[in-house]
Amino acid sequence: MNRKTLVLPAVVGLLAPVLAACGGSDSGGSGGDAIVVGTTDRFTASKDAPAPLDPAYAYDVGTWNILRQTVQTLMVQPRGDGDPQPEAAESCGFTDSGNERYACTLRDGLKFASGDPITAKDVKFSIDRALSLKADSGVFALLSTVDTVETQGDRQVIFHLKTADATFPFKLSTPVAGIVNPKDYEKDKLRDGFSVDGSGPYTLQADVKNDEAVKVTFTKNPNYKGLLKPKNDKVEMRSFESADTMGAALEKGDIDLMTRAMTPEQINKLGAAGATGKIDLVEMPGLEIRYLGFNTNDPSVKSKAVRQAMAEVINRGELVSKVYGSQAEPLFSMVPATITGHSNSFFNKYGDPSVSKATSTLNKASITTPVKLTLHYTTDHYGSATAKEFEVLKQQLNSSGLFNVEIKGEPWTTFRPAEKKNEYQVYGMGWFPDFPDADNYLAPFLDKDNTLGSPYVNSTIRGTLIPESRREADRLTASKSLTEIQDRVADDVPLLPLWQGKQYIAARDDITGTEWALNSSSTLQLWELGRGVGG
Repeated sequence: MNRKTLVLPAVVGLLAPVLAACGGSDSGGSGGDAIVVGTTDRFTASKDAPAPLDPAYAYDVGTWNILRQTVQTLMVQPRGDGDPQPEAAESCGFTDSGNERYACTLRDGLKFASGDPITAKDVKFSIDRALSLKADSGVFALLSTVDTVETQGDRQVIFHLKTADATFPFKLSTPVAGIVNPKDYEKDKLRDGFSVDGSGPYTLQADVKNDEAVKVTFTKNPNYKGLLKPKNDKVEMRSFESADTMGAALEKGDIDLMTRAMTPEQINKLGAAGATGKIDLVEMPGLEIRYLGFNTNDPSVKSKAVRQAMAEVINRGELVSKVYGSQAEPLFSMVPATITGHSNSFFNKYGDPSVSKATSTLNKASITTPVKLTLHYTTDHYGSATAKEFEVLKQQLNSSGLFNVEIKGEPWTTFRPAEKKNEYQVYGMGWFPDFPDADNYLAPFLDKDNTLGSPYVNSTIRGTLIPESRREADRLTASKSLTEIQDRVADDVPLLPLWQGKQYIAARDDITGTEWALNSSSTLQLWELGRGVGG
């Protein structure tokens, strides 16, 4: 049967999904054919990014979805939400009142998939390696509060932090903190290619053509020892060039499930089909956001008046309505509306879209109009609707008479290196959170060693507000500092939030566990999938 299953949010750990897909989430057994998952994510090794699957380098949702199946972390968020729980660790916790000393005890008998034992020294090696390599992806900055890593015996690991960091348990659940074997990973060099060796629930085999992994096979790791309970023995992930070819493969039965990035048209079609087919559409709240980034050193947008005027002209409601419909919502902060600490800072400052306000802003700053700009976007990383989104943005800005905008789309392998080198004036990016906390929507873009390579620096945000917010274990208490950060971003506009999206999975109705297969941070949890009986 075909039905649209709504999975209720479990953001901040208050609610849990309660609706199951056909057959129930626990009815699928192990064994049988591999469950085949389709994605439009591309996994490419290039001159600029030769080590796409090294935990010390990888920093996008696609590669992390591979690493989360294969590389074990000390902590994990069970089914993706709520407080992190011990995974490779038996126990973890702060041992001081100031949230500056964090200690973990490893599970007894941990092994890598190769059979080699895991010790505290391997954990230290992995963390120290990521920090010392300082990969240009910026992922190492997630561990920036780590001062030193101490080991005591084979099972005790103690993290001494530079400053208080209540979010540190979340950071230990991300792939950059994954435990790797010193036999397989050099201390001072990234591991090129598509091999991954870890201690997670699966091992990995990649089929590579022309420096691209077109298929990844996950096989249940018999040496895995942790919190997760795989409900299958094997999963194949196939990379498709387009959402249309992926959708056709699902309809034919060549794949069992498809995930990001489906087109709005596909989602609408599956949602309208009702109970007439053998494909289920599972809809769930998401924490994905889209935004514009600015090279604040570029002469065209160096004046914040230009960036403010863009914030005053862009109509988020129209943008969402024309491109995504009910599948997204306008966003007025870098922090999603469902995250503790969110503030509608951009709406509070700019209100509804207004060309007259933007005209006044530019006139006061003596900016000659129309301001000529090129907006860059990636053609293949966030889905085919991105091109339409930028057409709408171009129309909105140009129709104001204040801007002369051109748009240019490029593949991710070209787009991302150029963005990090600050080659673009304005560029479109998306963000899938590393963990569901407001800090993770602010610090990665505003702190030192930020993932964008942004030249924007606000010393109060970096030196005072981010550290203040991290001292508070109660994230509601941290809201004052978090709100001030968001207000400063709205005033300076180094980033311009656009929308917050829902997320979807479509699966054939004999696949079970789909309601758990994608968490609120867009993390695939392939261990939850099983094969049951179709309706």
